[in-house]
Amino acid sequence: MTEFDYIIVGAGSAGCVLAHRLSEDPDCSVLLLEAGADDRSLFIRMPTALSIPMNTPRFNWGFWGQPEPHLNGRRMDCARGKVLGGSSAINGMVYVRGHASDFDQWEAEGAAGWSYADCLPYFRRAERWMGGGDQYRGDAGPVDTCNGNNMRNPLYSAFVAAGDEAGYGTTPDYNGFRQEGFGPMHMTVRRGERCSTDLAYLTPVRKRSNLTLVTQAEVETLTLEGKTVTGITYRRKGALRSIQARREVILSAGSIGSPTILQRSGIGPASVLSAAGVTQQHELPGVGENLQDHLEIYFQYRCKAPITVNGHLTWWAKLRIGVQWILTKTGLGATNHFESCGFIRSRAGLAWPDIQYHFLPAAIRYDGRAAFTGHGFQVHVGPNRPESRGHVRISGPEPGDEPQILFNYLATDQDRADWRACLRLTREILQQPALDAYRAEEIQPALDLSDDAAIDEWVKGNVETAYHPSCSCRMGAVDDAMAVVDPTCRVRGLAGLRVVDSSIFPTIPNGNLNAPTIMVAERAADLIMGKEPMRQEVDIWQDTEWATRQRLRAPVRSVPIGPVPSR
Repeated sequence: MTEFDYIIVGAGSAGCVLAHRLSEDPDCSVLLLEAGADDRSLFIRMPTALSIPMNTPRFNWGFWGQPEPHLNGRRMDCARGKVLGGSSAINGMVYVRGHASDFDQWEAEGAAGWSYADCLPYFRRAERWMGGGDQYRGDAGPVDTCNGNNMRNPLYSAFVAAGDEAGYGTTPDYNGFRQEGFGPMHMTVRRGERCSTDLAYLTPVRKRSNLTLVTQAEVETLTLEGKTVTGITYRRKGALRSIQARREVILSAGSIGSPTILQRSGIGPASVLSAAGVTQQHELPGVGENLQDHLEIYFQYRCKAPITVNGHLTWWAKLRIGVQWILTKTGLGATNHFESCGFIRSRAGLAWPDIQYHFLPAAIRYDGRAAFTGHGFQVHVGPNRPESRGHVRISGPEPGDEPQILFNYLATDQDRADWRACLRLTREILQQPALDAYRAEEIQPALDLSDDAAIDEWVKGNVETAYHPSCSCRMGAVDDAMAVVDPTCRVRGLAGLRVVDSSIFPTIPNGNLNAPTIMVAERAADLIMGKEPMRQEVDIWQDTEWATRQRLRAPVRSVPIGPVPSR
């Protein structure tokens, strides 16, 4: 076939959702294109093996950023999924929707109809929460979410208790009524397997006669006739093909892929296109701008008790875990090991949290190797509401030309101040009595936190990306010159073209990106099909004294911010 009603570019966290929903109409033909291949890999399906697909070129685009001017010129990894399921097939499986106020902020900044009340029904429609559905959580959707092994390791509960002792309180469900506080963490895992959007949305409908899936197909450009997008050209196995869209082309190639496809097609800022040797077809200055990401560091401690995952990193221990998982889909192979977490505010005057914690009962690196010999634990932490903005720009007209990705991390005084507060508050949490039975010496950062300059330098040299690139095709009001799409996800000034993925977020949410990306695609599907959007008002918890206090109460143990605590 050379003509379809809808062409969806990218079978990732958004594209699989759209393919499922749009093809529910039997009179509508849908083509789904994916540059990667199938995801039938043991290492993708096994949750504990999450570090392997992220570091496998077959599944990862392998993008790298430009030298970051405020990180001593470091180039940061920008892993993106190149496989069915996209980044949902190689990510850490953490399921965080973001705070309700994140979406109210979207609407306040011009994304009409994207408040929390507008988004909540689509979060619920997408989800099957193993804790049972309620007015906040879904129980019949395609995406399974759970707590892994239900915090069997005592370190998880000790971390939650430490957060409570530090004065922040606890929450039974950060994706429900109350985000702020410490509690269990949720993951996209179904009966012990990674629940990517391919498994959740695409696999059940692959045999629909009106849905065509083409893998290993890299889109080169959009086809324009005047100010109307009529189709795409893509290359597969060396052959160039052209396909026409009777209704619309929908870009769901992610925060790197979508803006670069637009720019290669002559849609974007004149200066960027001219520098790359591309003839401009449509001036749209916001394409590739407003790029945002989350950063994180690890606080690592030696553990007094031999109860951590570090005791299971030998080849024979991994084999035992793998065999159990293959036979029963249970055990340490069935979890991403992030089973407890926390969300706090870094200072008084913030209405909702801006710091997020992922606790791990291991001291380990992203490549899956031990951080040091012996037992240890770590917490991943970072500020979630950065002010800094970067960009994505093509360097040439061909898909193989490396994109210029600059996040411009830590470009503002407030971002640097947030990191100082983050490290100081984190050490205080980890020094609470609940962790006394487990906590030995601090491995990192292990520096004097009373010294602002020392903190700044350590962060510059040790901070890592949390792999949350977003906002590079920002959604906004129709008269917003820097907005790329309007609140219906249509590209401004063009007919027949929408963008639906994390690139259209107006601002980055307070959490991981997979859940809100799925939600955006669920809601966009209704908009595309002309359905009346759903809406649901609920109550949300907020500290009544947020304007004057940073936490609910004083910590049980006050910790000096000076020299590193002794053993």
